[in-house]
Amino acid sequence: MTVYNFGSINADYFYQVRHIPAPGETLAATDLDQGLGGKGANQSVAMVQAGADVVHLGAVGRDGDWLLERLVALGVARDSIARLSCASGHAIITVAADGENAITLFSGANTAMSEAQLTQWLAPIGAGDWLVMQNETAHQVHAARMARAQAARVVYSAAPFEAKAVAEVLPFVNILCANEYEVKALQQDLRISSLASLGLDGMLITYGAKGAAYHDFSADQVFEVAGIPVIPVDTTGAGDTFCGYFIGRLSLGDDPQTALTCANRAAALKVTRSGTADAIPNLQEVMEFAP
Repeated sequence: MTVYNFGSINADYFYQVRHIPAPGETLAATDLDQGLGGKGANQSVAMVQAGADVVHLGAVGRDGDWLLERLVALGVARDSIARLSCASGHAIITVAADGENAITLFSGANTAMSEAQLTQWLAPIGAGDWLVMQNETAHQVHAARMARAQAARVVYSAAPFEAKAVAEVLPFVNILCANEYEVKALQQDLRISSLASLGLDGMLITYGAKGAAYHDFSADQVFEVAGIPVIPVDTTGAGDTFCGYFIGRLSLGDDPQTALTCANRAAALKVTRSGTADAIPNLQEVMEFAP
């Protein structure tokens, strides 16, 4: 089975700072680095590293040659990635000494790809396949509706969180991925009394250093993992690593608890490294990780 990931591809610019700047504060950065990122690219790399068969659907701009090269080097095929005349998506990431971060995002090519191109690339999707999406692209409802009509399973990361976007795509989603803050916003904005009322097959909720839980609504079970104590270097992309590994392992036939345990170890190892997609560990590293 194949995982089709319709997701963003960004150039990430990392600025190391003593602390996250407060409103109106000017703060000198101590270092600057550049790497591959975007929630879509991060999750594709994580799923590939987890061993899944992944097809990335997305776009880069006129400045995107090095982004494509990094994706290919990390095992992601470029056959279904459009090259557009606009600028590529990018993110300005300030990383504090304690590992926490703040991000300013520019969508660029990620929201400029045509619906017709997406339709063409999704044509082969079918029963047994998966469609993974995040809220950093256009045409999300079209992609989700098309995938479900062709009997594929749909996974949606509710980030960056926007209640309207989640509400529109939710009728076509099997598994929703969100962190604890996004879940609270979802419950408040959609005015729901329980997560089970969303009509999903399952929901992955991450709690940062505290761990994660997978609510299997179909089986009426909850699977949980506790956070793994590590010294954080950079938390950027930790949630994407978790979600990507979790879905990647599910697509390969792992049960939810096994997939959750593997994803938990991968995310813990990721935060001990600087960077985003380039810093996501491979499966062997995850299995050998001794926290």
